[in-house]
Amino acid sequence: MENLSQRTAEVLKKMIIDEQKYKYGEKLPNENELSEKLGISRTTLREAIRILASKGLLVVKRGRGTFVAEQIDQYTQGVEFNDILKEKITLRDLYETRLIFEPEAAALACKRATDDEIKEILRLGDICQKELKKDPRGKKRIESESEFHGAILKASHNEFLSQFMPMLTSTIEKTIELNYNLDIIAEVAFKDHITIMNFLEKRDAQGLKSAVTIHLHHAVLAEQISFD
Repeated sequence: MENLSQRTAEVLKKMIIDEQKYKYGEKLPNENELSEKLGISRTTLREAIRILASKGLLVVKRGRGTFVAEQIDQYTQGVEFNDILKEKITLRDLYETRLIFEPEAAALACKRATDDEIKEILRLGDICQKELKKDPRGKKRIESESEFHGAILKASHNEFLSQFMPMLTSTIEKTIELNYNLDIIAEVAFKDHITIMNFLEKRDAQGLKSAVTIHLHHAVLAEQISFD
């Protein structure tokens, strides 16, 4: 059974998508005004906003207010809202898991990789960079990025960590399927990869750990995914 916050979230979603009372990129009324308009408490409103923000429909900007997502038009062009939410949730879980293990795996790779493995990772990184520039939505981009990040995992020489390689491909595939801010994501990834490769080549484990963490957070921010 839905609670009041969930029902409020549904009302807000209808106001945005069906009634189009608030356009994409538009700021919602302040908390006092909107809660009074909906006849609910500010606490209930905050929870409803949190629900919709976690699903990508709203964006909360600290000190500025709450805004409708800038790409809200995708919800009204034949794509079911619930399908978008499922993609967002799947991506959230994938990135959350990667943030737990991938930076540590990269640090291990810095310490354990052979010189030949380092050279191979850098070679795969160069291929990935070319594909990101050539076609950020293409199949070869997916394959090259998976191979690049997968080679770093493999170089950790931890058999358990190497089992996570399919997750890398899934994250990239889901990102492409969601079709949200792909050009920005590709541009940021290109820059992040340069930093990752530089730290790897220098065998700077802590630097690489930080670079991979930042890289994953950049992707999460570009996708407007919330871990709350």
